[in-house]
Amino acid sequence: MVELVLSTAGVRFAISPLEEVIGVVRGWLGKRRLPGGAGWLGQQRLDVPELAAVLGARHYITEFLSPPPATAETTADEQLRVLRGTPPGQVELELGMVDADLSGLPARPVEARDLLADQLEAVWHHTVEPEWARMREVLAADIAYRTRRLGAQGVAGVFDGLHPRVRLTGDSVLVDIAARQRLELDERGLLLVPSVFAWPSVGVVTVAPWQPTLLYPARGVASLWTEPTTPEALAGVVGRTKAMLLTTLDRPAATTELAARLGLAKGTVSAHLTALRAAGLTATTRQGHRVLYRRTELGDALCAGIG
Repeated sequence: MVELVLSTAGVRFAISPLEEVIGVVRGWLGKRRLPGGAGWLGQQRLDVPELAAVLGARHYITEFLSPPPATAETTADEQLRVLRGTPPGQVELELGMVDADLSGLPARPVEARDLLADQLEAVWHHTVEPEWARMREVLAADIAYRTRRLGAQGVAGVFDGLHPRVRLTGDSVLVDIAARQRLELDERGLLLVPSVFAWPSVGVVTVAPWQPTLLYPARGVASLWTEPTTPEALAGVVGRTKAMLLTTLDRPAATTELAARLGLAKGTVSAHLTALRAAGLTATTRQGHRVLYRRTELGDALCAGIG
């Protein structure tokens, strides 16, 4: 059991592109599962033996390979720069904690770090980046949902239903995993990072000097691998494109993400979203620099009543 004592510390959310890269490789190794996406995962393999050796460990797979992101806008390139700047002593410390045979890695920590960074980057470009817009849509929607719960119910609302192995007791977050540790959080608080590939697990980052972080499965992951259906009756009322958008907006999404998911031009999506918003069927919220569209109650009622 890991106990993370919040005391007066708060929680915040971020998105980690490299965590998804790690999840993909762990999926190749049978350590993670992707609801509804096993076929996709099986078609994407790359030969990254040294990275696979590290990520095949049973209990500990390092922190420096996926530096905790600063915000929901953190990019893979930014994380890779942090990774490649990890001090050799930190790399040596963390690789020494990995419970796997790492004899194939270069003996010098700097060479091992750079080789692993190169392999992570290769998996990012080959496998995750082409699907990133859709994945990021799911992650952003999870954050939007939990942020609303934080505003309505406080910290308790964030952790209610987050994962069966996570619960809030008093001012402590208890994570039911094999490790045993009690950590008093400092002013940085606790970083919460949803992940497409975390399921069915939950992970905790407590190794100094990294930001204490809780990694958990994002809501709605299965929808990544299913195409939205457009009810004909709804299309007859608002038109096919607007019906597709309303159906897809069962979770908040940005214009770019909607365009990528539906295979439409960004300008086309923007024009239809403007019309839907003018009719009171959608509304917007801001998340960092991103504007997310969501269905209003009227939009929900229309979809439920006609769909």
